[in-house]
Amino acid sequence: MQVLPDRVEGHGMLLCCWRVGDAEAQAAALAESADHLRPWMAFMNEPPLSLGARREMLSTWERERLAGGDAIYGIFIEDSIAGSTGLHRRRGPDALEIGYWVHSAFTRRGVASRSAGLLIEAAFAVEGIERVEIHHDKANVRSARVPRKLGFRFAGEEPDEADAPAEVGIDCAWVLERSVSACERRVTRQIDE
Repeated sequence: MQVLPDRVEGHGMLLCCWRVGDAEAQAAALAESADHLRPWMAFMNEPPLSLGARREMLSTWERERLAGGDAIYGIFIEDSIAGSTGLHRRRGPDALEIGYWVHSAFTRRGVASRSAGLLIEAAFAVEGIERVEIHHDKANVRSARVPRKLGFRFAGEEPDEADAPAEVGIDCAWVLERSVSACERRVTRQIDE
């Protein structure tokens, strides 16, 4: 399986795979955004990882990426952590799923949309990837704006576990096929803006 890129750059941001040396900064960003993320991110309702456990997690993420697995990126704007995003291989061999969270100091600035837009291009540069998906809980209407803005097609709803306090347990799936041209995606974004 082709190794996913370790960095993607554009739209005034750098997406760079988390490194062991980022452990303290990542922990601080999560702590600063805890109230904002807790309703939607199940991992935020667990005790925080120790610094050693966080370093091991980041090391594991890098080993898994180099073995052809997921790529999980910090979103950096200038020298600040604006959130995190990733390309996940959990939707089959011809698909990548984009996930994201945004630091509370960077909300409502298009960070999720811009970073997802960069990852769409990176995903379709991977041999064999025919579609990109975004999934969110139905109650998370702000998250739904991202795939809609980027030209994804709503693919439906399915019952799911409600893992975080604000979730209702209905997974909403959005799909963008490789066959949808970049021009069509730009036109959709302009209409939605």
